[in-house]
Amino acid sequence: MKGIAYGVGVGPGDPEYMTLKAARLIRENDVIAVPGKVAKDAVAYKIAAAVVPEIADKELVPVYMPMIKDRELIDAEHKKAARLLESYLDQGRNVVYITLGDSTIYCTFSYIQHYLEADGYTVELVAGIPSFCAAAARLNTPLTEWDEPLHILPAVHKLEDDLAFGGNYVLMKSASQMAKVKDMLRRSGRRAVMAENCTMDNEKLYYSIDEIPDDAGYFSLIIAKE
Repeated sequence: MKGIAYGVGVGPGDPEYMTLKAARLIRENDVIAVPGKVAKDAVAYKIAAAVVPEIADKELVPVYMPMIKDRELIDAEHKKAARLLESYLDQGRNVVYITLGDSTIYCTFSYIQHYLEADGYTVELVAGIPSFCAAAARLNTPLTEWDEPLHILPAVHKLEDDLAFGGNYVLMKSASQMAKVKDMLRRSGRRAVMAENCTMDNEKLYYSIDEIPDDAGYFSLIIAKE
């Protein structure tokens, strides 16, 4: 029988936010796939290792997931990653792919999942605490109340939208275009707060648009409310 591929969210950074189920799956399986060139350098690995130290003795499989915009090239890398995982699944071994945050929200594993399922392999997703839920908690701000809708956007791809829909917004993937994102926020008239490296050791919290630096780091998440 072929193994099962698990996409496992390990939460946003604080090891205490990793679920019991994620920890159990890591303990019970010997093949742990980690996004990055060097498995033990990955943030997801460091989170998991703080909860499950024995992960260091597992068979660690680094999975290269380059941050590039050329869809043809990145699709080729995703297909290569799927084939790598399949080489273990074909041995009847389960593979646990650990990922930051949640396994269903802008997750690198999603792209691999499509190839695995198309090739007939079984995939199971395991939820983790999403970064925007952790950020809202750290900033002491409810994401939604009463009948407010919540919109989650990859901000770098939506700079012309002007946040036109009613309700509150979570803006992810903002860092590379932060100055433009801040302009969009000002045009919207919304109040905005931001968490950078949420729940990690180098966490920074910002409570207004003017406080948010243009050179914010990659793990930056904005919550914008009416």
